[in-house]
Amino acid sequence: MDLDFDSSSGFPTRYWRSLDDGRVECTLCPRFCKLHPGQRGLCFVRGNRGGKIVLLSYGRSSGFCIDPIEKKPLNHFLPGTPVFSFGTAGCNLACKFCQNWDISKSHEQDALLDQASPALIAEAARQLGCRSVAYTYNDPVIFHEYAIDVAEECRKLEIQSVAVSAGYTCAEPRAEFYRHMDAANIDLKAFSDRFYHKVCGGHLAPVLETLEYIHHQTPVWLEITTLLIPGENDSDQELESLSAWIADKLGPAVPLHFSAFHPDWKMRDIPPTPPETLVRARDIALKNGLRYVYVGNVHHKSGSSTYCHQCGQLLIGRDWYQLSDWNLTAEGKCNRCGTACAGVFEARPGEWGAKRVPVGLNRRATA
Repeated sequence: MDLDFDSSSGFPTRYWRSLDDGRVECTLCPRFCKLHPGQRGLCFVRGNRGGKIVLLSYGRSSGFCIDPIEKKPLNHFLPGTPVFSFGTAGCNLACKFCQNWDISKSHEQDALLDQASPALIAEAARQLGCRSVAYTYNDPVIFHEYAIDVAEECRKLEIQSVAVSAGYTCAEPRAEFYRHMDAANIDLKAFSDRFYHKVCGGHLAPVLETLEYIHHQTPVWLEITTLLIPGENDSDQELESLSAWIADKLGPAVPLHFSAFHPDWKMRDIPPTPPETLVRARDIALKNGLRYVYVGNVHHKSGSSTYCHQCGQLLIGRDWYQLSDWNLTAEGKCNRCGTACAGVFEARPGEWGAKRVPVGLNRRATA
């Protein structure tokens, strides 16, 4: 199936408005980029063409891969199943620690090698036995229209859609986007506006609004990830505030993942996160009433596994991305005490394991 638009002029969008001075303002995210003809926003994939904002990366991907769903990370959404993952290029934040900077900060169309229509992606996921498609590697906020069109095709085939996002978006596009999603992992990068402004070039408030919106106003399954950077966002005070906010505003059943930082892009002078920092953060969050708190990017079997918050039994054992123990009933309850475990579970877990399999769809994008 071919893409039915003129890629040289971009894919039409609707989240923008004309300004009196001849520019157009993008209203997709809180950056509100104001662009002269020919200019692109900070994300680099949305630009002013002919007095309208268009998406320049529609139908073009930086690559496709089958991952374990736990890698997104989602520990309470169809555990053990494979997810068909893809992204495009660009990002609407400017995080100095970005682990995928070669994709998210790319200003080169050469980064977008694979061309695929929404229907082709959904059909590939079905044929490859994937239960879901993840919009990831870079933020799906900026390829909003492409992600939604893929999600619509996926629903026709009963394939779930997973957003891996920083949650930096405006209210109207947020509502449209999450009507098409089934699960999300949102990066809560820190719990201070200072960090967001200094390190990410953004603000905290819109992310908190996204978290509350997803949890309280949609059926989307939500998990949260915070990458802990030594000396930047890992103080006891900030971890107390972050976990207390989640418990108060979202409730104790939203899973929280603390992930280890590794030096990259513009923060190569900061050392990796010590494992004990992740354990300390997990202890603080558990103390504040969160039931499901995980550590990531380090080998920590107990910190990666799921336990019953009522009786303490191991419910889902994990070793990296490999599942071991499974002590949930077909209804998603602890098989010892009968307490429900929050999440989206099936009678049996998937058996995908820790495999990561690159996929080629045999299509090449033209320049």
